[in-house]
Amino acid sequence: MNKKTRNWIITGVAAVILVGAGGYAFMDNYLGNRVEITEAIPASAAAANGKADGGSDEQAVVAAEQLNGEWKIAAASKVYFSVTTSRETVNFENAAVSGSWTIQLDQPENMKAEGTVEMSEVSSGNAQRDGHIQNEEFFNVPEHPQAKFVASSFEGLPAEWKEGAVYDFTMPGTLTVKGVDKDVIFEAQALYQDNQVRLSGVTTVTFADFGMQNPHSVVLETENDISVRLELVLER
Repeated sequence: MNKKTRNWIITGVAAVILVGAGGYAFMDNYLGNRVEITEAIPASAAAANGKADGGSDEQAVVAAEQLNGEWKIAAASKVYFSVTTSRETVNFENAAVSGSWTIQLDQPENMKAEGTVEMSEVSSGNAQRDGHIQNEEFFNVPEHPQAKFVASSFEGLPAEWKEGAVYDFTMPGTLTVKGVDKDVIFEAQALYQDNQVRLSGVTTVTFADFGMQNPHSVVLETENDISVRLELVLER
């Protein structure tokens, strides 16, 4: 092998290494998780309540008039969805959440809730990725600008609450995305404190439930499951 040929080979190998490193850096930037989930119910509050069994005897009982009635989803609320790839879990957040809740703890059959999110406001911290999921292949935001959840019942909430206590409950309802309705059940927790009701709930749906295919490429596979989280703050 002459010197000229050897130099060309060395140059080619170096170019491949540089291109590969640059490609990996690009994929890391495009695919990596950039959103951390902010929980509406602090972990410290849930831990203080053990297994969410109604709190301690020292916690003050909340009067019915403090809870029963109409509540609005406040600006601090967020909805998240997360997908798990062959590399990591990637979170998307949406702070454009609105809706109303009717609380009637002594008449749970009269309780109702609904919430709406503006799908154009979904953010993963990467503008290119966010623009991609708004197209027709995925959420098709121009034709379906909103997603919606309507609760059908609230199961497991006690008739009497204590200030700062965390309560487990389940919330069946209908999730509508891309004009497709899907019956879901949120496994949830609720807390009343400082004149706010805080709710945290999670359910699992799939890309296929809403007529989508889970993304995949030669370097990445995405599971079919999508985790949907409600992290809501309710105020009068």
